[in-house]
Amino acid sequence: MAVIAVVGAPGAPGATTTALALLLAWPLQPGRRILLVECDPDGGAVLAGALEGRVEAVYGLRNLAVADRRGLLAQTLWEQLIDISPDGNAERLLLPGLTDPVQAPGLAYTWEPLVEVLRGLEPQGYDVILDLGRSGATGTSAVLARRADVVAATVRTTLRGLSAVRPRLTALAEDLATAGSGSDALGLLLIAEGPYSGAEVSRELGLPVLGLLPHAQRTARVLSDGGDVTDRRFIRSELMRTARSAADEIQLTVRRRRQRLAPAPAQLTAGPAAGPAAAPTAPVPVPVPGPAAPAGPQPDAAGYDYARPGPVEPPRPAQPSGPTYQQHHQPSPQPSQQQARQQAHQQPYGPVPPVITTGPVAPLAGLAPQPAAPAPFPGHGAPPQQQAAPYPGADAAAQPYPNAQPYPGQPHPNTQPHPGQPYPTTQPHHHQPVDGEVLRAR
Repeated sequence: MAVIAVVGAPGAPGATTTALALLLAWPLQPGRRILLVECDPDGGAVLAGALEGRVEAVYGLRNLAVADRRGLLAQTLWEQLIDISPDGNAERLLLPGLTDPVQAPGLAYTWEPLVEVLRGLEPQGYDVILDLGRSGATGTSAVLARRADVVAATVRTTLRGLSAVRPRLTALAEDLATAGSGSDALGLLLIAEGPYSGAEVSRELGLPVLGLLPHAQRTARVLSDGGDVTDRRFIRSELMRTARSAADEIQLTVRRRRQRLAPAPAQLTAGPAAGPAAAPTAPVPVPVPGPAAPAGPQPDAAGYDYARPGPVEPPRPAQPSGPTYQQHHQPSPQPSQQQARQQAHQQPYGPVPPVITTGPVAPLAGLAPQPAAPAPFPGHGAPPQQQAAPYPGADAAAQPYPNAQPYPGQPHPNTQPHPGQPYPTTQPHHHQPVDGEVLRAR
């Protein structure tokens, strides 16, 4: 039916114990269920308390942070629930909290999509109780209290408890009035430990009392430290009876608030009313339909898309699309000088050059980069002024230059042999004498 947030205050007022009492005492119609989610950033206490460590700490809220980054938050939620109903019929479920407060920063972007998923469980027959502890209504998890239908603050009726909770409730009421559904969603769950009555506390704090629970330590220890919840004495105890009365009052508050916040139905007239003619009304402008919104979840005002793992960049202004490559290379008539002056006057900062693209702009995701043109292999191709090697396999760099003069008795390097004749023999590696030259001893 609703999402109820249970908030604590300094001084250990028993928020988790009260949330467990509401879970076990919540009236359920046939086909409906109740779910308790431990959202305390300081860590959960039910696994080691009421369940006495019988369930391993492999289930819990920390697994939802990883699932949210993968887009599997709604599917993973059902895998983390524990059935704690006394009859074992899965009517009262638990989502354990964090096992270490260090894990709380990892849920900074998961709180809001989580509360939206929990609010979506109402058509399926689920009511949800959020245990926010002493610090869950502030910081990044404040969205849980803002989206709840009722926020119930546990307060001890002692002077120390009332003086410690007053500034916390004032700040919470202001936050619900500005960012939530209204300050009237805030109420008190009093634990009658001190001498002050519920009427005095309500008048002093200016908030309605949703329930008055007794300060029964023996019965409350079953919820905080473990025990038999199927015992008849526990079921008929004063704590559980007042918890059932508080659950009825919370449900009544939810129905009243929804009736008040529901939009009023449009008043239809069957025809012109009898009597004096009514004053003519101004014509109502017809809204022009705009472009269709993209499917899927949209980013909020802070720029975050919670269907993704991270923040979404703000939308960038659309770039002016210029002519395509083919249109740019087509000859176009040049504007006259008078038309160019008119276009310059129409644009306050002068004419804007067109953006030349090679086609319609497309997203880069999924497109493989085109490989660059291969560079020429080193050594391939000879310079224009150098001739190729005279036979295959010869190195062009090892051939003599075209204008080099041969030694006497050697054929010119560019002289080709006659077909059928062998190549000239290789000259010995010693210096050939020239006419008139005297050989010197080496």
